Amino acid sequence: MINIANTKTSSTEQKNTPMAFLELAFRPFFLCASFFSIISLLLWGAMLNGSFTADVYGGALWWHKHEMLFGFVSAIIVGFLLTAVQNWTGVRSLNGKGLLGLFILWLLGRVLFLMPVNLSPWFIILVDITFLPLAAAALAYPIIQVKLWRNLMFIPILLIMTLINIVMHYSIVSQSPQLMNNASTAMVLLVTLIMTIMGGRVFPMFTANGTQTPRVNAVGWLEKVVIITTLVALIISFNIIDLPTEFKAGIYFIAAVAHAARAFRWKVWVTLKTPLVWSLHFSYWCIAIGLLLFGVAELSATVSQSQAVHLLTVGAMGTMILSMISRVSLGHTGRAIVASKLMTFAFITIILSTIFRVFGSYFLTDYSQVINTAIVFWVIAYGCFVYIYLPILTKAKPGY
Repeated sequence: MINIANTKTSSTEQKNTPMAFLELAFRPFFLCASFFSIISLLLWGAMLNGSFTADVYGGALWWHKHEMLFGFVSAIIVGFLLTAVQNWTGVRSLNGKGLLGLFILWLLGRVLFLMPVNLSPWFIILVDITFLPLAAAALAYPIIQVKLWRNLMFIPILLIMTLINIVMHYSIVSQSPQLMNNASTAMVLLVTLIMTIMGGRVFPMFTANGTQTPRVNAVGWLEKVVIITTLVALIISFNIIDLPTEFKAGIYFIAAVAHAARAFRWKVWVTLKTPLVWSLHFSYWCIAIGLLLFGVAELSATVSQSQAVHLLTVGAMGTMILSMISRVSLGHTGRAIVASKLMTFAFITIILSTIFRVFGSYFLTDYSQVINTAIVFWVIAYGCFVYIYLPILTKAKPGY
């Protein structure tokens, strides 16, 4: 259902595409969102250090949270889904001028946030919140055309992301830092739910194929517990009802144990010689430990919610995205799905970024060093991706 295995684009499609860069959505969104994550984190670090000042839309903290979630992560998700839908349906997905228009809309939002002076905030909001609904429409068209109703589940997910984005913007209008925090945490947990669903579908297959070992079959009741508890954790994050701290912590703990049991069954130890697989396993273990930290943060000051959030964002999302976009980009450009030495190095550096961002305050006294070190390792990791995949994503498949 979520498989986006290699497909061979016909020569007609290649001819009709204005340029290879706009052949499928993974090309512009994977490459440019990765580069944007580098720029935005460098700017964030400079603003925190006081070495750079900018009147960004929403203020520095709001901008950082929003742009990493709705600027970077959302673009990767859209690139992934609009690529996958062509495999699911056999119908040509968004490409050429239509894809260029959607990409420019995404890019315009990123630029407007950096120069909000003399611009109507309502115009900035409109540009930003339009991206995900238009992506949902582009995703829905081929699904509806072939009546593949089971894959319509991704349409409401994109629309829920849009609603959370609207709440993020409303937190500026209402000047509510708590609402901003609730909305950004909800987005983190919604993306975690997506990773949970996707991981269950493809990680056992990737592990079996990549390591030449038997595929681990899913256990029905465990799969349900994993998804239901993650969904409940997402609902809790909205803070619509004031629930007892112990209850919330209990949900996070149950979800963490369920994820850990699922991850253990996938046998990470058989993947240690296969970087494109062990990196995925690492990212999934970050989900289990991240949810555990959410529970601990509810009960104790020894762990902060920020640490839990960043284990899910830097550790789970950052690593899973880096691994998946590397794999998908190779497969869809007709190359062998094997990580180069430089890409393996990138996976190691994103893990180091995770360790410093989440646990660095335990062994570094200067908090700015924690942030700066984590940013440097992220920039190296995604810089490696951009360097390796720039020619791959901007040129036609070999043989065309």
